[in-house]
Amino acid sequence: MDSIKKNKRKSVICWIVAFVLAIGYLIISCLPFIFMVLNSFKEKFEMLVKGVFALPDAFYIENYKEVLTGGFTTYFMNSVIVLAVSLTLLLFIAACASYPLARFKFKLSGTIYAAIVACMSIPVHITLIPVFKMAKSTGLYDSIWALIGPYVAFAVPISVFILTSFMKEIPREIEESAEIDGCGKIKMFFAMILPLAKPGLATLAIYNGVNMWNEFSFAYTLTQSSANRTLPLAIWEFQGQYSMNTPMIMAVLTLSLLPMIILFIIFQDKLVKGMTAGAVKG
Repeated sequence: MDSIKKNKRKSVICWIVAFVLAIGYLIISCLPFIFMVLNSFKEKFEMLVKGVFALPDAFYIENYKEVLTGGFTTYFMNSVIVLAVSLTLLLFIAACASYPLARFKFKLSGTIYAAIVACMSIPVHITLIPVFKMAKSTGLYDSIWALIGPYVAFAVPISVFILTSFMKEIPREIEESAEIDGCGKIKMFFAMILPLAKPGLATLAIYNGVNMWNEFSFAYTLTQSSANRTLPLAIWEFQGQYSMNTPMIMAVLTLSLLPMIILFIIFQDKLVKGMTAGAVKG
């Protein structure tokens, strides 16, 4: 009886500690977002007078109106187009590359996989000049299409690395049963492997989507005119334009962050499944 009571006490204590740590982590994670949203509804000098965490006297929505009419929508749509096209190409290429590496046995599979994984160690910034010259020579410089190639190319290695490990955990009995029924490799890939790999694809979509949405170096190097720039450059330009108007900058940051938060809320269950897939074999 004493041992049972001790175990119960330990369990209760562990749950209390875990709950306290979770609440603390939640507060630390949400505090910057709360700070940003609160101050985005303040007037120009209000946060300096009242304090950064004080509630606004009135919800001053003129900040958002000025941002939305100041070219923000152009930057936003450019980012959406680049993200949608880049992610679609990336997921398709990564899936097509991961399927044979995970499911087929051939002599060069290990070498090819090692070469792809080794590409993860290439620093992005040393490629800026060659990519810039390539964009100039192909006539893609100063267009949103110039960003798609680098975004996809630098995300392929980590995507193949993650998706190959995920596809290896799919039971081979499924493929064997499909082959008995006369299903070919291509049909099996589209009809069976891709649907089963949805959690892994969702994980890659969120992981790479956040990186592409926030990417600055290639966007700054490969675009010049405001009509072809993406959101990170919008934040940079608005910061220069409204350097003395902190609430305006907070409004820009809030509008830029919302799409990623919504995306995470929608796909969070698939993200967790994708991250934990293959952790337990049964």
